[in-house]
Amino acid sequence: MSALDSRAPQAPPVPEPAPPAGPTGAARWAADLAMGARFALAGGRESWIRTVLTAVGVGLGVAVLMVAASVPNMLGARDARGDARENYGFEHVERSDRSALYTSGDTEFRGESVRGRYIQPEGDDPPEPPGVERLPGPGEMVVSPALKELLESPEGALLKERLPHRITGTIGDEGLLGPLELTFLAGSDTLAHFPQSVTRIDRFDKVTEPEPMDAVLLLLVVVVCVVLLFPVWVFIATSVRFGGERRDRRLAALRLVGADSRMVRRVAAGESLVGALLGLVVGAALFLPVRGLAGRTEFLDVNVFPADVRPGVALIALIAVAVPVSAVAVALLALRGVAIEPLGVVRNAGVRRRRLWWRLVPPGIGLVLLLPLVGGIDAAQSTIDTYRIAVGIVLLLAGVTAVLPWLVEWVVNRMHGGPLPFQLAVRRLQLDSGSGARAVSGITVAVAGAIAVQMLFGGVEGDYTRPTGHDTSRADLMVMRELRDGREVAGLTERLERTPGVSRVLGTAALYVPEAGTDPNGDAAWTSITVADCATLEQVAVLASCEDGDVFVAPSDTEGAEEPGARPGARFDLNVPIYSRDREEYVRTGEARPWSVPRDAPVVEARKDVMGRFSSGVLATPAALDLARVTQVRAELSVKVDPAVPDAVEHVRNTVETGSPESQVMLLSGTERSDRFLAVQRALYAGAAGVMLLIGASMVVSTMEQLRERRKLLSVLVAFGTRRSTLGWSVLWQTALPVALGLALSVLGGIGLGAVLLKLVSVPVAVDWASLGAMTGIGAGVILLVTVLSLPPLWRMMRPDGLRTE
Repeated sequence: MSALDSRAPQAPPVPEPAPPAGPTGAARWAADLAMGARFALAGGRESWIRTVLTAVGVGLGVAVLMVAASVPNMLGARDARGDARENYGFEHVERSDRSALYTSGDTEFRGESVRGRYIQPEGDDPPEPPGVERLPGPGEMVVSPALKELLESPEGALLKERLPHRITGTIGDEGLLGPLELTFLAGSDTLAHFPQSVTRIDRFDKVTEPEPMDAVLLLLVVVVCVVLLFPVWVFIATSVRFGGERRDRRLAALRLVGADSRMVRRVAAGESLVGALLGLVVGAALFLPVRGLAGRTEFLDVNVFPADVRPGVALIALIAVAVPVSAVAVALLALRGVAIEPLGVVRNAGVRRRRLWWRLVPPGIGLVLLLPLVGGIDAAQSTIDTYRIAVGIVLLLAGVTAVLPWLVEWVVNRMHGGPLPFQLAVRRLQLDSGSGARAVSGITVAVAGAIAVQMLFGGVEGDYTRPTGHDTSRADLMVMRELRDGREVAGLTERLERTPGVSRVLGTAALYVPEAGTDPNGDAAWTSITVADCATLEQVAVLASCEDGDVFVAPSDTEGAEEPGARPGARFDLNVPIYSRDREEYVRTGEARPWSVPRDAPVVEARKDVMGRFSSGVLATPAALDLARVTQVRAELSVKVDPAVPDAVEHVRNTVETGSPESQVMLLSGTERSDRFLAVQRALYAGAAGVMLLIGASMVVSTMEQLRERRKLLSVLVAFGTRRSTLGWSVLWQTALPVALGLALSVLGGIGLGAVLLKLVSVPVAVDWASLGAMTGIGAGVILLVTVLSLPPLWRMMRPDGLRTE
């Protein structure tokens, strides 16, 4: 500045006008809020456009909050219907006119679970599950509407072969988890032949209380809820600031006619309050079609009825109060750095820069809350300090959103030079970096939260994943079937070998029998006997040689389970005792069928089979033990399928599962995860998808609002000959710079929060760089998509006729 400039006379400060006479206190607040409401609704085209944008933005957030508030009711109603239709037979029931035999017959079809139940009444008044008007008889079944539709379609032809029963009715809504569930209830008259897997019931709605979640799973639930819902609040807070520049110029006009600074802030609060209240209405209107879609969609195997999607009254009241209050608070805080004077608006007092220190206070408090809990959460506990953890996570994420505007300002103020579009973008951000930071704040906090959650999931996943021991190189499926005649094992093996897509079948017949002459209900020594050909026995034991007619002994104390009868010369009764539920003891029927292990039977070492088990006990070839003498046998067949044959697994199921519950087909897998862990993970994916859609929609609205406010500026530049491509690239740079800084900050914040969460559960800090890259890429992809969608309106706004005004 020159000396002449320094001696220039300074304009005297504008005196604060005296507040107009009128009501005071609460009446003054009400009058000023009402004036702001009139400005929002009847202040001209610009005012109501701003109000509409705010209402749409807030409405999107409110709709997501209402869906989230419906989750407890959704899960509660779904679980209640599931419990009401089940009875797992945990208590003894005497046979009566009210009793029935009941068992499971679940199956799968092309990756979808099909719930199946079989029932056999034992009297004239058997229990009926909810949704079933009449129990099906033998050869009949009642099905869910979705299963009926599938069975009657060409796509369900293979499943129809597996379920040949005649459909006599459909199951009502009260007997289904959701409208798309595939389930059936079939009648039978042969369940008494399978006492080991059948239960006797006299009513439904008899289940045990579920075990409480362990502390680590509870932590996962809390983190998922906070990470998914906090970005929604950030978005709502951003939405109420749409059109802030034009509103501030209108408030300056109020100062010119005598309003004081406190009055204009109350008027601004009134405008924001109207937008928030209209947003509640828009959110309720958007929630209704979303609620209707619930019955027609399925996400991650979860499907519910539209009636289940209803928020609790308390949560609705909380949303109805919190959203308007937040809108008013955000509006007042936004005006804290704005000087609204009668002759114009000065932002941030002209030269005052954003300060960093107070932006670090929220994450600092969050760390103070969480660090004392380090190492204090483990799976042996069933409770955690939920509110403390939730508040700590919110404060850490709030630090990310608070630091972002400072970071954008700090970086762009140090940028100089570059291509013309880049310079235009940097200059715009230097003049007002807040709007650019606000536009990407939602995606920043969402990505930071997603990175932290992925780190936590990856750290504890091993505790909820266990190796099964299955050897998937030798078999893809394990078929198990209870048989009353041992000769049926060979027939089942032959049918599987002829099944399309089956490349290899190794079958064994498994018996579990007591030694002859002992009391099966007393101290009898029960022993496993495996009957198979030599090729199969060589897969389960180390054999020097094998011929049909040989018998081997494979003693084992694996996991402390000994086989006392596995010795040369032992005698067994092949008339296997059957457990009687009426008498609650094992009962022999018919004459004894003795069989002895040869005294010269060699002792061999057992190997692990495809299920990862040691086939200890007695190993016999078919010529040594005639299966025709066995009264109860379990067929266990490992099946290898050709992946090139379509529906090979379904053909195997059709061969084995012939409309009765005595068969089980298991897909072999190297690992197995906890069902509860998978449920939390599915909830995370479902919620993350919804939040990303919300953020994408919010950024479209926010970008449209920013372009609308810059319309005249863009029109001026075009009128003076600026190329449209230059302006287009400058707008893209204005988006790209805050995005790049926001994603970089989200990576740092996410890793920091993830490290704290891992320390809470005493897990070493490790970063899954692939997941981190995926989360960052998804965030960048959402922003790129929004930017592409904003280009058409940008071209329309860059016209000289945009200079026209009212």
